[in-house]
Amino acid sequence: MKLMTQKRLASEILGKGIKKIRIDPAQVEEVSKAITRDDVRHFIFTGAIIANKDKGNSRGRLHAKDAQKAKGRRKGHGKRTGHKNARTPKREKWINKVRALRDELKKLQAEKKISEADYRKTYRRIKGNLYNSRRHMREQLNIKQ
Repeated sequence: MKLMTQKRLASEILGKGIKKIRIDPAQVEEVSKAITRDDVRHFIFTGAIIANKDKGNSRGRLHAKDAQKAKGRRKGHGKRTGHKNARTPKREKWINKVRALRDELKKLQAEKKISEADYRKTYRRIKGNLYNSRRHMREQLNIKQ
């Protein structure tokens, strides 16, 4: 028994495709008598006509990948695009380095490990890009940590 009219009406009512509509095999005889939209709505309400759920795409793999990225993984050479300074510009690197060195210098001054004259001299050297890192600066000042 073809129930294409009933399936078509049900698909329009439920907003699903015709292939998603399923009719209960035990009630096929009754559903075949449904000719109006109201009749079809009645069978949908009683459960004789139901729509199968849409198949969704699982996001489990994506969540796992995002968790790895949050830990800092998956950022190797193969993932990088653009030139060397595209990810962090030269100016930004410079600012970060200078701030770190000046912060270290202030700590050394607060701990009275360097004199005011050494502080001034080292401050100017930081600006002149003499030191590569905090450790390099401490080595030049002969300060043990």
